[in-house]
Amino acid sequence: MEMEQQQLQQEKEGEEEDQKDIPVVKEPPKIRRLDESVVNRIAAGEVIQRPVSAIKELVENSLDAGSTSINVVVKDGGLKLIQVSDDGHGIRHEDLPILCERHTTSKLSSFEDLQSIKSMGFRGEALASMTYVGHVTVTTITKGQLHGYSLLLRVSYKDGVMEHEPKPCAAVKGTQIMIENLFYNMTARRKTLQNSGDDYSKTVDLLSRFAIHHINVGFSCRKHGASRADVHTVATSSRLDAIRSVYGASVVRNLMKIETSDSDPNSSIFEMDGFISNSSYLAKKITMVLFINNRLVECSALKRAVEVVYASTLPKASKPFIYMSISLPPEHVDVNVHPTKREVSLLNQETIIEKIQSVVETKLRNSNDARTFQEQTAQPSPSDNLDTTKDSLPDPSASGPKSQKVPVHKMVRTDSSDPAGRLHAYLKAKPPSHCEMLTRLASVRSSVRQRRNPKETADLTSIQELISDIDSNCHSGLLDIVRQCTYIGMADDVFALLQYNTNLYLANVVNLSKELMYQQVLRRFSHFNAIQLSDPAPLPELIMLALKEEDLDTECNENDDLKERIAQMNTALLKQKSEMLDEYFCIHIDQQGNLSRLPVILDQYTPDMDRVPEFVLCLGNDVDWEDEKNCFQAISAALGNFYAMHPPLLPNPSADGLQFYRRRVAETSLDEEDGACVEDEIDHELLSEAETAWAQRDWSIQHVLVPSLRLFFKPPTSMATNGTFVQVASLEKLYKTFERC
Repeated sequence: MEMEQQQLQQEKEGEEEDQKDIPVVKEPPKIRRLDESVVNRIAAGEVIQRPVSAIKELVENSLDAGSTSINVVVKDGGLKLIQVSDDGHGIRHEDLPILCERHTTSKLSSFEDLQSIKSMGFRGEALASMTYVGHVTVTTITKGQLHGYSLLLRVSYKDGVMEHEPKPCAAVKGTQIMIENLFYNMTARRKTLQNSGDDYSKTVDLLSRFAIHHINVGFSCRKHGASRADVHTVATSSRLDAIRSVYGASVVRNLMKIETSDSDPNSSIFEMDGFISNSSYLAKKITMVLFINNRLVECSALKRAVEVVYASTLPKASKPFIYMSISLPPEHVDVNVHPTKREVSLLNQETIIEKIQSVVETKLRNSNDARTFQEQTAQPSPSDNLDTTKDSLPDPSASGPKSQKVPVHKMVRTDSSDPAGRLHAYLKAKPPSHCEMLTRLASVRSSVRQRRNPKETADLTSIQELISDIDSNCHSGLLDIVRQCTYIGMADDVFALLQYNTNLYLANVVNLSKELMYQQVLRRFSHFNAIQLSDPAPLPELIMLALKEEDLDTECNENDDLKERIAQMNTALLKQKSEMLDEYFCIHIDQQGNLSRLPVILDQYTPDMDRVPEFVLCLGNDVDWEDEKNCFQAISAALGNFYAMHPPLLPNPSADGLQFYRRRVAETSLDEEDGACVEDEIDHELLSEAETAWAQRDWSIQHVLVPSLRLFFKPPTSMATNGTFVQVASLEKLYKTFERC
């Protein structure tokens, strides 16, 4: 009997082990239809992201109601209380039962109405969402009624409907909507919004933006219990007055009127007017207020385009003020692209942005002639500077309790008479040259940089691969230096001094400009402006010049026939490839073999035309025309080398270079009787030419190259080791050195 039980037990255990070996197949999770209350709460969290989202929806409803006065009261940033009151047309009594149901609205009745919608609200989701994340009370009265109606809606899984019949109460004309305990049932969301000061500042900024656009409406915004409003405007007929009352007189003083329009159905139909700050305006944060068809929205593409223009005008740490109102046909605007209606989609958006950017650029360039600066009292001598150093230091307590004292060895030093810390501020002043008299720094700053983003490159895989190689090979540390450095001056003919934080670097200008030009050629591929040569240059003559420059034995004429054959072969090759060169690189070669046009790689910069022969010879000899990627890379590299800011061919007239110009005159005047006088003579014409060439190069480095590096350059990793960047000093190390002395 016991044997039988043991045998049964063993068989049972064996069956269990076999079952364990069989893999268990899990069924896919079952799809369930969510309860309506869950759906509504999920949707509410998307529409009402934070208190300012609710305030924006309520203010827009008040504007749609034709209000002339809107008052906002906020407590604890809006988490405990949001109260929006207006004097609009109110809500009809029979509409109150469905007021806070989802997708109930008076703005449209069919989907086609979205094509011509002019109101700011249209979905009928905002009030319904608020009832699912807060306690909402509505008090309203319409014209002809003697009392208001109070509607208390408590949030629950079945909310969105009235909890009781409207009760009579005392009220004034219009509507008051009060939201209490916002996000009371969303613990995680409420915890992330504990900084009430931050949310209130967002509310103040929102009301400020509405106030400067809707100038026929009075706005006020204050904290609950406060006697003074942080925003208080009255209806006015002047937009500048509205901006003055919100942002202050200092902003209005530096604003310029701007407007443009287009009525071409083939490109774009729009009207834009507004105000932008001039180059005298200084601020640490950009303020861009954009309304499209009276709707407060954001447009990152337009913002970037305008920032690029201002980057060439304002100091690195300063940002502009922009107010723009754009009007388009309603059917050209898709307003239903964002849950909070923060963004819209425009027909022909790229064309509109490009035209607005061009108008802003022109306006800024014309305004620079009238740029103003705050007065500064110049110190009479360095000794006086030392005596007044203590008095001129800023008071540490003035920056508030949060400011921290920077250690002396980490302070970034610059010249007090020139905030940019330029090297020439420490050198003996020279009278301005003719070139400097013709160009005012303030008037050219806005045009020396490349102001608009490079246009989209052609859809060629080879170009995209070359650009991808640049991006992937970028050195992050050098990128920070280039983007945030301060140009000090030229240390010699090749190296420039750049300051980054407390470090001083020598940067090889030739290598930097060569790589920058190469990258810009690829990014602007087939989208170049042109430099028209006044006299077309014959390719055979250019190539012969380049070949003779390479020939060390200039007196030997045995290889002239070979050089001529090389010139003819290269000319024929370039004429054969002229269509591609013109289309992709704006290098125009006519049927007679003349070079007549070159590309603009950086605005306000023209390459050294003495290097054209070398460039043409490089195109003929060094380009692999059979492989597309190698071909484009070689042509771009040749252009980069041609446009690089090499030292001029004439020696630098400063320091020892001046001897070159003395010797030339002495060698051509040996027959004169007074040899001593001849040695001291200088070829002033040649010297003036050299001074102009070197001054133009220095100007281009400071005002074209360095700003363009900050905007566009991505330094390759090889520059960290090939001597392009060399750190020569560190303030911390200098302090340690002098402490030992």
